[in-house]
Amino acid sequence: MPVQKTEKIWHNGKLIGWDEATIHVSAHVISYGSALFEGIRCYATPAGPAIFRAREHAQRLVNSCRIYRIELAYTAEELVAAMVELVRVNKLPHCYLRPIVLRGYGEVGVNPFKSPIETYIACWPWGGYLGEEAIEQGVDVCVSSWARMAPNTLPAMAKSAANYMNSQLIKMEALLNGYVEGIALDERGLVSEGSGENIFVVRDGTLWTPLLANSILPGITRDTVITLARDFDLPVREEPIPREMLYIADEVFFCGTATEITPVRSIDKIKIGGGKRGPVTKKLQEEFFGLVKGTKPDRYGWLTLVNQPAPQSSHAGPVPAAARR
Repeated sequence: MPVQKTEKIWHNGKLIGWDEATIHVSAHVISYGSALFEGIRCYATPAGPAIFRAREHAQRLVNSCRIYRIELAYTAEELVAAMVELVRVNKLPHCYLRPIVLRGYGEVGVNPFKSPIETYIACWPWGGYLGEEAIEQGVDVCVSSWARMAPNTLPAMAKSAANYMNSQLIKMEALLNGYVEGIALDERGLVSEGSGENIFVVRDGTLWTPLLANSILPGITRDTVITLARDFDLPVREEPIPREMLYIADEVFFCGTATEITPVRSIDKIKIGGGKRGPVTKKLQEEFFGLVKGTKPDRYGWLTLVNQPAPQSSHAGPVPAAARR
């Protein structure tokens, strides 16, 4: 789905025009993939646009930067305020937000330390990632021949641009072979995740999902699903999942910011359960969409309303680190 241009982008504490948000071809990020980013949805609710779990996404971005030794000039709270400001200025009832921290134009070489840190936040309208009908009908997927990163290669817990070269290989292979998405295994052959989604398996009334040690991103929507499942007294097991368990599952579904909660109806042309959305997936979907769209009480405080007063953002520029200590 093409990006739909909006009026403003947030850059280093200031709002700039969409077409002004450019980087040089020699920026460090172009050659070396040195960027950390987030994907966040803002939903239309009866109280106006509301950003889902903005604080948790902002904190994960802070954590990703720490792993890659990037000194981010903004706190998680300042990033949340900037997101609120950006959605309000662009007058969007709902949208997708993309905060990104990257190493810009400085020196050409692997050493990143002398390249400046740039922080951007963009937002634009965006629909269903795997297709609008996928939420109800499910998707056909395959197990990819490409594995996820092994430990001590690239940190899977950081949401980095470099990791998504691996995701692109998984996604392209699946599409070219007639599937909507691919499931990657880790270096031991255990289930990891999709190209951009976490995965859950329902079997005998229990919800299973891979461990962080299975080279997965610690998904915010994954955490949401686990929380909602426990509300329903549905047992949740975070454990290693062998590949063959996928084929004998009662239900399988993906989850993520873009994917939301999407059922899987077949894997490697093997029908999963009844070959359609199962009752557990449906129940979790209904609760999830009720919460994010404001038709059910926000009992966990997961929604940040755009039209309510928010903490002042760093609109005038970054606060020096020394001044914040």
